[in-house]
Amino acid sequence: MSSHPARYWHALDDGRIQCDLCPRDCRLHEGQRGACFVRQREGAAMVLTTYGRSSGFCIDPIEKKPLNHFYPGSSVLSFGTAGCNLACKFCQNWDISKSRDMDRLMDAASPRQIAEAAASHACRSVAFTYNDPVIFAEYAIDTAAECRARGIASVAVTAGYIHAAPRRDFYAVMDAANVDLKAFNDDFYVHQTGARLAPVLDTLLYLRHETAVWFEITTLLIPGLNDSDAELTALTRWVADELGPDVPLHFTAFHPDYKLDRLPPTPPATLTRARRIGLDAGLHHVYTGNVHDAAGGTTHCPGCGAAVIERDWYQILAYRLDATGACLSCGHALAGRFESFKGAFGARRVPVHIGAH
Repeated sequence: MSSHPARYWHALDDGRIQCDLCPRDCRLHEGQRGACFVRQREGAAMVLTTYGRSSGFCIDPIEKKPLNHFYPGSSVLSFGTAGCNLACKFCQNWDISKSRDMDRLMDAASPRQIAEAAASHACRSVAFTYNDPVIFAEYAIDTAAECRARGIASVAVTAGYIHAAPRRDFYAVMDAANVDLKAFNDDFYVHQTGARLAPVLDTLLYLRHETAVWFEITTLLIPGLNDSDAELTALTRWVADELGPDVPLHFTAFHPDYKLDRLPPTPPATLTRARRIGLDAGLHHVYTGNVHDAAGGTTHCPGCGAAVIERDWYQILAYRLDATGACLSCGHALAGRFESFKGAFGARRVPVHIGAH
């Protein structure tokens, strides 16, 4: 286990220190850990206990993050650590995000080693994923800086639960993000995640209006909890009105897991219904995920309606954009980050070993 000086905290008059990274505002006595478990008080300061340690590295297709408009077909070196600052009862990666066993962090790698590994494997980007990179912000920021120096992009897969000051530092070095908008009601956030909705909306507004970060949104649809027509209509209209019609929105299927293992999986019809609601709200790019659905995975040109990227799950079946992201049929420029398409990485997942334990 590697302790690294942490940023984003201050001392309190009562002798405790307060973590200022996320809205949980954890207040700690000596030796105590925050709700995320990985930020700990040591002496008079705070440390990050997972700096330089990972639960594993894999090369994935960028579509798995999911990002459909960020260098489609490219490969991304993905990794995470342990812990999380949310307490989602439906967590699909709970074995990592809820882990209290630091021995599972078997791969040790410095930011420079990660950037060099991404370059040696010809990865277009590095993704901080599996658990939320907000809680290992110092490690993610340093790694992103090393990647940027080598022309490699950085991707944050996150719930967006972060305070304003660290948010500026974090996204200053990120090139793309997929933000989990877990529901569009605060009651769901409080009772199902232990968090609040407003800070997540603030992050989305910040990304849209104050950064050049490309971002997409994912909402996991859980039967009976966040999939009503009324909530989906409110969510999609907010995205269209506040963020704009070109922000891609992914509706993904829930699979029973963790503390909600007795709920049914999301029916495909629910995803199709949600996608239609989003399109009717004026969104140009609404996708379905965690299912085989060619219609829900295909990107259409907002200009002429042509299918410009056809997908099935993470597999690209056809690609009809030029190197700038313009439709080959009508010349309309799609929103996103594009370059010359040289073939897709495909749906495979390739484990990579970087450092020694």
